Amino acid sequence: MERESFQSRLGFLLVSAGCAIGIGNVWRFPYVAGANGGGIFVLFYLLFLLCMGVPVLTMELAVGRASRKSAVLAYKALEKPGSKWHIHGWFCILGCYLLMMYYTVVSGWMVGYFFKFASGTFVSGMDADDVSDVFNGLLASPKEMGMWMIFIVVMGFLLCSFGLQKGLERITKFMMVALLLLIVVLAVHSLMLPGTKEGLAFYLLPSFSNIAEVGMGNVIAEAMNQAFFTLSIGIAAMEVFGSYMSKDHTLAGESIRICALDTFVAIMAGLIIFPACFSFGVQPDAGPSLIFVTLPNVFVNMSGGRVWGTLFFLFMTFASFSTILAVFENLLSFCIDTFGWSRKKTAVINCVIIAIASLPCVLGFNVWGDIGIIGDRNVLDSEDFLVSNLLLPLGSLIYLLFCVTRWGWGAEQYFEEANTGSGPKLGKWLKPYFQFVLPVLILIILIRGLI
Repeated sequence: MERESFQSRLGFLLVSAGCAIGIGNVWRFPYVAGANGGGIFVLFYLLFLLCMGVPVLTMELAVGRASRKSAVLAYKALEKPGSKWHIHGWFCILGCYLLMMYYTVVSGWMVGYFFKFASGTFVSGMDADDVSDVFNGLLASPKEMGMWMIFIVVMGFLLCSFGLQKGLERITKFMMVALLLLIVVLAVHSLMLPGTKEGLAFYLLPSFSNIAEVGMGNVIAEAMNQAFFTLSIGIAAMEVFGSYMSKDHTLAGESIRICALDTFVAIMAGLIIFPACFSFGVQPDAGPSLIFVTLPNVFVNMSGGRVWGTLFFLFMTFASFSTILAVFENLLSFCIDTFGWSRKKTAVINCVIIAIASLPCVLGFNVWGDIGIIGDRNVLDSEDFLVSNLLLPLGSLIYLLFCVTRWGWGAEQYFEEANTGSGPKLGKWLKPYFQFVLPVLILIILIRGLI
């Protein structure tokens, strides 16, 4: 069966960026930047994105483009006879399933809040307790959470079942263009609110008091973490798009473009959140409470808040759903390649698996709320810990070693594949950095995350 390919270069870039652009960009990046010295954090973040994120992304894409296959078979096609690199391919797929077991639930929250704002659940003048009660009510209801999760799973696999070009590429192009327009509109609106200077100063101006409080070492470590995790590398989520892409452009050039789109959304998210929070005297915080409690608090006190809240959660829905479609495509591609199933059959089977596997996360906030899985973490936090702190950094390290050591695919083959096409090329002088420095940086992230 002939392998599908993207209809256009724009399709590849938007789908790949859509995979990287997720919930973490919006609720983590702005707050971490603000809390870790603002502008100085952003500079370190961009530096680490170039010296860590881009190289590892080119490696994952190279494995996909050279093999024209999904996770497990890609390794088998490129590894030396008798070697066992392909075992990591199975862990990549496990990571994708594990990621979707909680990401579908959180994406369901976004859709739920879009409808809550659109239908008038949030009204002008609500106090902070009323706003907080809406989120607590959602978490306490397995029926409501389960309904939105199943909606996301069914819609995701239905769209992916139409094929790469007619399903994933066509829908993601629309969503990403809409997302980029929405984020600009929302940011301009936030910047026009009264008293936004304080928010912008907190976010973007270098804060030496914050750096002194947090410590320069921690600022650098946080920037390294954010730059690394923002691209979703290490579980073959990007590798599959390499297997669909053309050889017209070098992988360094395409990786830089994906990083640029990803960073644009992350920075613009801060321009939406901080001016709005500071304008209404609300302290920004991190994690789910920022999106589902703090910002709705701002919207209900804002002129035209119902409209702005609806638009914000539409943007959040697109950001989360673009990642879901990308990872679903990886799972479908794996099953089609490995088991020879048709796309429609694969979509139905995976739809049932993901819907059932996501139920523990739904129940972890209510029925199983007292259960701690890893330490005192609930189901969602435990699943996220395994993906973010173990499978992503460890997987990235394995891709790196596979591409640049003589026991794997080999540096010569990797550089040749990465530099095929027009655009910026990776110099061979980078080989010692890839072989000896980059593995140490990834190990630091891995060890720090596990500790």
